[in-house]
Amino acid sequence: MRRQSSATDGQRRATVTDVARLAGVSTATVSRVLNRNYPVAAATRERVEEAMRELGYVVNAHARALAGVSGRTVGIVVSELIDPFYAYIARGVEREAALGNRLCLVCCTQGDPQRELAFIELMHERRADAVIVVGGSIADRAYTAELARRAKELDADGSKLVLCGRPPLNEPALTAHVEYDNEGGAFAITDHLLAQGHERILYLGGPPALSTTRDRLAGHRRALDLRGVQRDPELEQLGSFSRAFGRNRLAELLRSDLEFTAVFAANDMVAAGAYQALEEAGVRVPQDMSIVGYDDLPVAQELRPRLTTVHIPLEEMGRQAVRLAVSGGDEDEWREQSTGAVRLGTHIVVRDSVAAPAKRPARRV
Repeated sequence: MRRQSSATDGQRRATVTDVARLAGVSTATVSRVLNRNYPVAAATRERVEEAMRELGYVVNAHARALAGVSGRTVGIVVSELIDPFYAYIARGVEREAALGNRLCLVCCTQGDPQRELAFIELMHERRADAVIVVGGSIADRAYTAELARRAKELDADGSKLVLCGRPPLNEPALTAHVEYDNEGGAFAITDHLLAQGHERILYLGGPPALSTTRDRLAGHRRALDLRGVQRDPELEQLGSFSRAFGRNRLAELLRSDLEFTAVFAANDMVAAGAYQALEEAGVRVPQDMSIVGYDDLPVAQELRPRLTTVHIPLEEMGRQAVRLAVSGGDEDEWREQSTGAVRLGTHIVVRDSVAAPAKRPARRV
C-alpha cells in the first residue's frame, strides 16, 4: 500500500473518506471497522486498519474514544442562513436536539447542490446522529443518485438522512421525511382570491427547477382549473424567492400591457418586494390590487396592509425532523413509534391585503 501524507507530515488531518479511498472501500465500511457494530470480512478489516495506520487515523480515533466524545450531534444543511424560512426550521431543530443533549451544527450551501452533498459527507465523518437537509430539491438524476448513495451510507452506519420540505427519494426507507402540504396551501390561497372575484391572478417568483416552486404552481393551477378559469402562461412569472425579484419583476409588469387584478407572491419575501413596486407605482393594496404570499413569516404582519398568506409550521418541521431521526433513545420512550414520515398541514391566514377586484386591472401607464 502506497504511503500517503498524514497529519504528522504537517498536512491536514486524515478523514474517513481518505481512509476509504486508500483501502478501496466505502466510508460506511470504514465506520463499521471503527465502531465494530457490523460484521466485516477479515481481509477487508485488515485493509482498512492498514490504511488507518498509514494515514495516522488510528491515533485520531483512539483520542476521540478516550475523550468520551459520542456522536450526539445533529447536522442541518440549509441554503441560506439569513432567510427566515430556513432560520425558523433551524431553530426547531436546535431546540429539539438540545432536549436530547445533542449539539446542532448548521451548514449553508448558498443553493449549491454539490456543497450540500459535501456537507452531508462531512456530517457523516463527524458521526452525526442525523443529517437534516432543508428546502426544495432540484430535478437532476446525478444529484439524486449521489444523495441516495449518501443516505444509504448514513443508514448503514446507524445514522439517518432527513429530507425536510422536499420530496422523498425513490428508496424512502433509507431516509426520514418531513413535508408540509405545499400544493394544498397554494390551492387554498388561489381559491381564496378566486372566491373574491379575481380571475387574472399573477403568480410571481420561485426558481422553476425547485420542487417547492413546482408544487406551489401545481396547486395554483389546480385551483384555476377547478373554477373553470383559463390559464394564461404570461401570468406565471417565475424567478427567485427574493424581495429584489418581487420588486423588480412586478415593476416591469406594471409598465407592460399585461392585465391582472391580484398577485400570488410565491413567498412572503417576494410579496414584500411586490409591495414596494406597487407603492412606487401608486397602486393601492387592496383597493387597486390584491396580493397574497406564502410561508407566514414575521414580515407578513409587518407589511401595511398586513399580508394574507399561507402558514407553514416551520419550527415544528424542525422538531419533527429530529424526532424522526433519533427516536428510540431513553429520552424518547414516551413517544409513539415513528413511521419515518410526517406530513404537516398548512392553512390560510386572512389579513388585510385582499379585496374584490377593481373595475379595471391596475397597471402603471
